[in-house]
Amino acid sequence: MKTFVVYVGAAIAEIAGCFALWGWLRLSKPMWWLLPGLLSLILFAYLLTLVESEAAGRAYATYGGIYIVASLVWLWMIESVRPDRWDIAGASLCLVGAAIILWGPRG
Repeated sequence: MKTFVVYVGAAIAEIAGCFALWGWLRLSKPMWWLLPGLLSLILFAYLLTLVESEAAGRAYATYGGIYIVASLVWLWMIESVRPDRWDIAGASLCLVGAAIILWGPRG
């Protein structure tokens, strides 16, 4: 459960940080948007270090599935664009892949 909470927190922090840069560059938001965005990206990187994994790459790969789902939630809740069936199907496949990476038996 802790791992899931860390991944969700990391996804929120990463998306918020990236959105701050997007807002400044694409939505003409003020430059001060970059500061909370940078702090959010630092929090994202820190949170991923809390994941229990022998290898950083495996932790990052698993995180990818969570990130994709979180991005679609952001799309829907923040940008008011409802994900379509293809978004949901693709995210579901990614979650299955992330679960295999995280919980697959190791030799």
